[in-house]
Amino acid sequence: MKPVMIALLAASCLCLCAVDATVVDPCPSSKSLVPIEENEIEISNCAKGPCKLKRKTKVSINQKFTPTENIKTMTTTVFAQVLGLPLPFIGVDGTSACDYIFAEDGETKLGCPLKAGVPVVYKREFPVLEIYPKMSLTVHWELQGRGSKSITCFEVPAKIV
Repeated sequence: MKPVMIALLAASCLCLCAVDATVVDPCPSSKSLVPIEENEIEISNCAKGPCKLKRKTKVSINQKFTPTENIKTMTTTVFAQVLGLPLPFIGVDGTSACDYIFAEDGETKLGCPLKAGVPVVYKREFPVLEIYPKMSLTVHWELQGRGSKSITCFEVPAKIV
């Protein structure tokens, strides 16, 4: 009986660790509609930076937030900050974020528009391309509304391996 209890306790701890949010930083250059402290962000296989981004794999991002105003449309702005230069993530930067908006359950697809006070989950996967050089960088991930208005924005140190 005792080994079974220990196994169940260990499994419970593993499950709790798997849902921990990733520690991220607010973007220094933008004031977002929803401050990063009011977001819950999970980056696959990364509890705290630097996140290891393995080439030829996909990384998933789940971001839960509650808009404070109605939002008609959103665009994803994603780039790597390398030596002070913004290098866009190919295939992700400049794309519509609306296609990746789900209800709070994370299963029901909502899309845009978003309603003020209604929690949503932004779920996105992106490839770490083989052409990306192995290096350390800072990932800048922002959801922007009309007129490039920042809805949410975070940065996290990363390393392409």
